[in-house]
Amino acid sequence: MIVVRITNYYEFTNERIRKAFVIRAMSTIPINFFKEDIAFRLLQQRELQQWVAGVIKAKRFTLIQINYIFCSDAYLLKLNKDYLHHNTYTDIITFRNSPERKKVEADIFISYERVKINAVNYGTPVKDELHRVMIHGVLHLLGYKDKSVKDKNLMRKMENKMLALRSASN
Repeated sequence: MIVVRITNYYEFTNERIRKAFVIRAMSTIPINFFKEDIAFRLLQQRELQQWVAGVIKAKRFTLIQINYIFCSDAYLLKLNKDYLHHNTYTDIITFRNSPERKKVEADIFISYERVKINAVNYGTPVKDELHRVMIHGVLHLLGYKDKSVKDKNLMRKMENKMLALRSASN
């Protein structure tokens, strides 16, 4: 799911930013990790930053900034209702913050609770499902869609291809 710019995460939370727990501060790779409303610790952050940045570069897009915000089902449901007017649970909502198609700047909200549920349902390790969802949001920013059966199949193929690019240590 993708939404054209509403605001970036820093503006979105404005006074709440103090409450947002920064898992990883800004680094040389402008991919940041936050959490809202959950107890969560993302492992292998540097490797994940390099992987996501590498995917974006390989597709000839320019990475400006991505903020991943890991949250609860309830938190993401509220965003889904407030901004997309959908009263359904989802694992991810991607907010594009750049008006320029070839520049990647976004806030990607991921329900860690939903990722864990989906991992059980799909019989896959939670880490792999989390990485799949993380790259799914990026693929939306790169122009991939998932509304039709054909688009879903292409999206899944690209997710699998990108997952295979993770370092052996992931």
